[in-house]
Amino acid sequence: MRRRPDDGGWNPYFAGALVGLLAIASAYATTIWLGKTTYLGASTTFVRAAGFIERSIAPDHVAANTYYTKEKVKVDWQFMLVLGIFLGAAVSSLTDRSFKMERVPPTWERRFGPSGARRAAAAFLGGIVAMFGARLADGCPSGHGLSGLMQLSLSGFVALALFFGTGVLFAHLVYGGGEK
Repeated sequence: MRRRPDDGGWNPYFAGALVGLLAIASAYATTIWLGKTTYLGASTTFVRAAGFIERSIAPDHVAANTYYTKEKVKVDWQFMLVLGIFLGAAVSSLTDRSFKMERVPPTWERRFGPSGARRAAAAFLGGIVAMFGARLADGCPSGHGLSGLMQLSLSGFVALALFFGTGVLFAHLVYGGGEK
């Protein structure tokens, strides 16, 4: 594991190479085990998790819901991948000692103040917008961007350029041009 000298975290090039190897391994493994190539993605897992929660409250609604009929409410390899991402991030941040609990990140606090409720509301609304976009596009940045690039898909290049461009634009709008 290589560490970044400035913050103790992983070198982004090394981490990116590991993600590339994971993408290749997942495409290979799903081809062997499922008989079809399935690429990395995560947003469908969140839909399935919502389906599990909703099924515990209103099972008849989930059974009759057209969307849940299409996107089966099940634990599959992608569901386990998302759990692995969470656990892997926790383990890596604990092992390189970069893990810390903070109610409000310093950059947010400098721009918007120390309110945890304001930060939580913004994160929740941002999550709604991101998930709506991912479901509207029938996939998330990892599915369209990373997996599209793996296939040298023109739409993958366009999607990734738009994800990064939009992210830079909104970061500039929200945080006002960076730190001073």
